[in-house]
Amino acid sequence: MIQQIYPSVPHSYAYELNKDLQFAAAHFIPSETAGKCRNLHGHTYFANITVAGDTLDEAGFLVNFSILKQWIHDRFDHTVLNDDTASFSEQQPDRFPTTEVVARTIAEIVQRHLDQTVNRPRCLQVYLRETPTSYCIYRPKAGAGHE
Repeated sequence: MIQQIYPSVPHSYAYELNKDLQFAAAHFIPSETAGKCRNLHGHTYFANITVAGDTLDEAGFLVNFSILKQWIHDRFDHTVLNDDTASFSEQQPDRFPTTEVVARTIAEIVQRHLDQTVNRPRCLQVYLRETPTSYCIYRPKAGAGHE
């Protein structure tokens, strides 16, 4: 993994954890306006996930790094993203597997898992690099979808 400085998210939590990971996946964008991206092609995605909270779990973690990696890497590595119909759609543009939607989907997956933990930390940001020159940052709106 390349050493990278990521944009930070202002917050008042006591702890902030960042996990870098990568996964190789193929996709296509099912839109007439997507140009070459309409064709099946692949990327080595580089992701940085920012999680924050005030309380550690029973093992002293905000969230275990290896578990965080499993939630995303094990799900997406060496797949065709379009085949994950629970996450992506070929009919709904807001669910096409674009970089923006993949970043949002990663944040949603992480938060769903975090919501099941005792300490309930928050996923504050997903930085997703699709190519060496193109990336997206997704930051869930404060309070959106949280109990």
